Amino acid sequence: MKLRIPALAAGLAATTLVLGACGAVDTGTGSSNGGSSGAATAASGEIPRPASCDDETPYVAVALPNLTNPYYVAMKAGFEEAGEANGFEVEVQIADDDDANQLAQAQSMLQKKPCALALNAVKSEPGAAIVKAANDAGVPVFTVNVGIDPEALESQGASIVQYLGADNTAGGRQTAEQVLADLGADAEIKVGFVTEPDETPTQMRDAGFEEALSANPNASVVAKVDGNVKPDDSLRATTEMLSGNPDINVIFASTGPAAYGALQALGASSAVKVYGFCASEQTLTEQYPACVAQEPNAYGQQVIEQIRAWVDGATPEAEILQSLKLFTVGQTPGPGEVG
Repeated sequence: MKLRIPALAAGLAATTLVLGACGAVDTGTGSSNGGSSGAATAASGEIPRPASCDDETPYVAVALPNLTNPYYVAMKAGFEEAGEANGFEVEVQIADDDDANQLAQAQSMLQKKPCALALNAVKSEPGAAIVKAANDAGVPVFTVNVGIDPEALESQGASIVQYLGADNTAGGRQTAEQVLADLGADAEIKVGFVTEPDETPTQMRDAGFEEALSANPNASVVAKVDGNVKPDDSLRATTEMLSGNPDINVIFASTGPAAYGALQALGASSAVKVYGFCASEQTLTEQYPACVAQEPNAYGQQVIEQIRAWVDGATPEAEILQSLKLFTVGQTPGPGEVG
């Protein structure tokens, strides 16, 4: 099955990774969430090549949302390690989850005439303005993890070169399939979501989970709350959700911070089980039976390697989707294996 993210142009080849031993997943905008945008990705023959790419040590700008989430700590290290290994000068700017701040940081880096901009947007829709600023500066944009909203891209007349990230829709499906395997294909299951409704990756994860859950006619999603990709916010949202929906027996946490917050909201004796995308270095238990993990350190490295290959004359693939790793009871995701 071919999966595409909304930020990619119709007609461009996508890379689909095959399920491995740990399963695969669909990146920031899988097929469940609609098609691609015709204005989203530059055709390979139109990708600008800044003169700075010919410098002895080309400068690559990197924009990340925060360093409070272990996910981005790992990704930042991946960018920096691969930058040194591939002969780039890499500058990483951290937006502290502020869209306007990220745009200002990107504009500042663009004034230094980078060879390329690697962008993990704070939010999918505002990220289009950053892509447009880079396009206007003649700098190619390689996006990672968070897909850019296709309608926002089209309205800006902007385009990206490539998206690289987790196969998020498949990750949601994979998690729901584990729920059904653990609890029974016909079990009475009432699910509450702790998610982030405004982000492309979490939208895809939620859609994939609901798709797979529908195989059980006795399973339903009874509530969805916004955990804001923060443990404290997820704790509060989970507490309120359970108070209003005491019949919930499964929580799907669509991010690592949401999983951590949901677990903190449950007492040790609670019968509610938490499934989802892995909390950093959190051991899986009977209450937290399974999670799927991305490898953001590897994502950072791979984006740099894609830029290096492009500088050396290769044609970038429009989309690269990475498989997710499944963890079950008794296992502990490593520092770089997070949701």
